[in-house]
This record gives sequence, structure tokens and C-alpha cells, in this order.
Amino acid sequence: MNNFKNELQDRYYTEGFISNFLAIIIGIITGLAFVAYDQVTYYFTTLFFNTPDNNLPIYIILLPAAGGLCVGLLSHQFMKKTRCGVPEVVEATALQGGKIKSKFAFYEVFLSMISICTGGSVGKEAPGILAGTGVGATVANRLKSPDHRFRTLIACGASGGIAAAFHAPLAGVVFVVEVILGELQARTLIPVVLSSVFSSLVTDIIFGIQPIQVSYYGMESPFHEPTLYIIMGVLAGIVAAIFIKCTYLTQDSFEKLPIKPYLKPALGGLVVGCIGYFYPQIFGIGYDVIKQSLNNELAIQMLLILLVLKIVAFAFTVGSGGSGGAIVPSLFAGSMLGGIFGNLVNYILPLSTAPAGAYALVGMGAVFAGVVRAPLTAMLILFELTRDYTLILPLMLACVISNVISTHLHEESIYTESLRRRGHVIRAGTEINVMESLTVRDNMVRDVLFLNVKETTANLLNLMQKSKHAGFPVLDNKGKLKGIVTLHDMRDKVKQGELEKPVTQIMTKDVATAYPDESLDIVLKRLAAHDVGRLPVVSRNDGTTLIGIITRSDIVKSYDREIVNRIQKGEDDNLKPGDL
Repeated sequence: MNNFKNELQDRYYTEGFISNFLAIIIGIITGLAFVAYDQVTYYFTTLFFNTPDNNLPIYIILLPAAGGLCVGLLSHQFMKKTRCGVPEVVEATALQGGKIKSKFAFYEVFLSMISICTGGSVGKEAPGILAGTGVGATVANRLKSPDHRFRTLIACGASGGIAAAFHAPLAGVVFVVEVILGELQARTLIPVVLSSVFSSLVTDIIFGIQPIQVSYYGMESPFHEPTLYIIMGVLAGIVAAIFIKCTYLTQDSFEKLPIKPYLKPALGGLVVGCIGYFYPQIFGIGYDVIKQSLNNELAIQMLLILLVLKIVAFAFTVGSGGSGGAIVPSLFAGSMLGGIFGNLVNYILPLSTAPAGAYALVGMGAVFAGVVRAPLTAMLILFELTRDYTLILPLMLACVISNVISTHLHEESIYTESLRRRGHVIRAGTEINVMESLTVRDNMVRDVLFLNVKETTANLLNLMQKSKHAGFPVLDNKGKLKGIVTLHDMRDKVKQGELEKPVTQIMTKDVATAYPDESLDIVLKRLAAHDVGRLPVVSRNDGTTLIGIITRSDIVKSYDREIVNRIQKGEDDNLKPGDL
């Protein structure tokens, strides 16, 4: 009996079996959580926007402001500065072994619910991702899972969240690859797929969700239209970059406002309310407006207005401190852009172009690809939403081009820009350049040995022998930097017997310098560009006041020390040096 029990344990109680079983559980719970979230959001949105007072100007304008005030007060009370969004999930999987605090993820889901119900111009997919990662983190914490399984379960939750939000299980899997993990290993593939599938099954059984209903679209002219879709991709990339820049420009502006942080979401909501009073289409998620664009029901003037106002409304909602997702707003903006472009080409080339709705559909995926930098996810979401394969070729073309153009105009995505501002540059699920988070100020040598302009090569030789250093700054009598002299200068410019030669005759006068607020990444590149081993650190005020010196060996030691510190803190050990 014991042998049989041991055989069963050896065969089934494996890492793969445990991860797969937990993935199914996470997928089911994530699906149920999203069902509850969606039902509550729909109920309160209907309640708030279908009251007898919903036509009163003051009610329409103040409702988003009231929602913003609630978000601000609750986040200040329960979360302080610890907000949790998709960027934090990416950061956790890349740097912290997947470890996030599930309670903050669930708090953020609740805050996004308030934002959407009161008219905030955001999407519901980020709450789905956070609900899933919160479920995954809770399961992993309760079972005291090791880091590799913790990261896998977080990915399962994110996959299930996207699958539930869009009824797109394949897109959920690919989203994890492109955005969350950056890669999908064999041991994580099956759990992520299982979670996505079971989450979709739950939402499908309970909701009976149907894809967006649109007319049949295809390419009218295989010879002329590809060029038009290329142009469409370029325009989508430009709009995507504007979408990102506008969001963070608004966030920067709100951070500078001299008011209490918990009042800022209310101010952002007030702006959204003022916009929504004239154009209520920008309130909330906006699926109905997207459907109108796909079915050619909106005039070109309205499409243009809604394109601009949706970007502004989203920026004020999120930039002021509100909560919600960026995917649906990017789909909204893309459908408006595509509708505009489609109407224009229909007017210019009426007999050789598809209806405007076809371009709206392609525009949705293209702008989303440029905003999130996930072109394959964009293609799959559109395909799974519409079940229409006929536009897959122009969709692929436009998504790839938009991704390239948007990346050229703004290197980071809507998610990784937030991380870059914290000093993390994450690519393919890992931080590619730890040194961007380290500054010269914290790693330079402040007690600098130097020479005066009146000293000779004999003094230089004595200083080298005593200190074992190979280079020194040269200062004038006022302590201002005049040059730098090295062992290389000594060998090349001083002949035997010339020890009384002034150092000013052999020093390098055109000195490359560093500033204390620069990152070690920038300094390392400057060292390589000038082929030197050290840089004097000077004040930005005048560029000649010496405050320290930094060497290549200092940078290497700082990098090694930072890696050790991060590993000791339980962060991911798969960090890569930038240009070392």
C-alpha cells in the first residue's frame, strides 16, 4: 500500500502537476471575480447614469468629480503611495520574483470600479489583470510557493484577467508573453494556457459573451489598399505616441499642483465631467461608441472630436490619480482614427476601398499595438472579439508599422514609461540596465587627490607612487578644473630628465566631465566614447567646480553591489548588465 502511495506521489506530485492544478483554480476564481466585478460595475453605472437627475448639467459635471474624490480619499487612506497597476505587475515579475501584495491589487480593482461607474474614461481590462494577479498572489502566498512558481501563478492570473475581460483566451496568453513576462518558457506555457481557458469558460458560461457584432469587411483592392493600410499604420503609431505622451504630461502637471494629493483625482474628474457634458460618449468604457464607428454610424466630424477628447479624458482620469485600464481607451481612439481615415479614402477612392468600418477595425488594433507595444496581442484580441479573419493581413501590417513608429517617437510603452521614471528599463521581462537606476552622486569618490596648475611632473610622479592612482584633475588657485593628467600623458609627453616640466604642458585641457545627477549608464557610455578610465564630477552651475571623480572600476563595483543587494532582497536574479 505504501509503495502504491509513494508511486502515486512520484508520478503526480510534481512541479508541473501542482502548477497546472493551481492554474485551473486561479483561472476559475479569476473568471468568477471578473463576473462579479462586471455585474457590479454595470449595475452602478446604470444606476448613476439613468437617474431622473442625469440630465442636469451640475449632476453630469460633478459625478466624475465625486468619483475622483472617492478614489483619492480611499487611496490616501488605505494605499498611501502604494498604488498597484499593470506597471507594478510588470515590475514585480521582472524584479521581485512575482511577489506583489494582493490586497493592493484588490484595492485597485475597487478604485477602478468607482472610476468607471462615475464616468471615468478608462477601460475594464486592467482591473481584470489585477484581479487575476491578486488571486494568483493570494494562492501563492497561502501555499508559500517558491519564486519560480510565484511568478508563474502571477502570470496565470494576468492571462485569466485578459481572457475574462475580452473573452479572448489566446490573447490572454500572448499578452503575458509580450507584456508581463517578456517570454514564455515550457514550464509556464501550460499553466498560463489553462488559466486563460478556464477563466474564459467561466465568463462564457455565466455571461454568454458574444464578440463585437460588425459587418463583413474585406479588402476591395489587393493592389491599392495595402498602401492605404501602411499609411493607416503610420498614423496609428503617431496617435499612440501622442496617447502616451499626453497621459504622462498630464500626470506630471498634476504632480506639480500645490494641492492635497487626494483632491487631484476630483479635479481630473471635474475636467472629464465638463467634457462629458457636451460629449457624453467619452464617459466610461465606450463599447457602444466603438460599435457605432465599426458600423459606419458616426460622421467624420464627430469621429475627429471623439478621438481628441477621448485621449484628453483618459489622460485626465489616469493622470490625476484615477484608476482603470488603457487598452479599451486605446481601442476607442483607434476606432475613431480608423473611421476618419476610412471616410477620407472612401471619399477620394470610392470604388477601390473597403467601407470606413474596415479601417476603424484595423485602427483599433494598430493604436492598441502602439500604446501597449504588443502587436501580436492586438491582432488576436481583434480577431477573437470579432471572429472576422478577412482583415487579418491589413491588421497585421498596420499593427507592426504602428509599433515601429510609436517606438521611434516614444521608446517606452504606456506601462514601461512608468517604470523608466523609477529607474527601471525593462525589456523581455528583465531589467536590461540596472545602472540607469544608479546615479553618479551616490557612487563617486568625493575626497579627490588633485594637482595645482603650478606643479610639475615630479609632483605628478610622487602622487602616483603614493596613491597608486593613474590620473588626477588639475585645478587652478580658485579650485576650478583646468584639465586632467594621467599616466598615459606622462609616458607619451615626458622624456627622461624632464621632471620639472609643468603639468599644464602635458595635461588634457578639453576634459570630458560628469554631473552628479547623471546615471552610471550615461557615464559608462561617455567613458567608452572618450576612451578614458575616469571622469571628474563637476557642478552643473558652472561646469568647473570639482566635487568628485568617478572611474570605470567604481561603476563596476557599484553595479556588482547593486546586484547583490537586489538578490538579497529577494528580487529576480536574472538581471543583465547594460553595456558592460
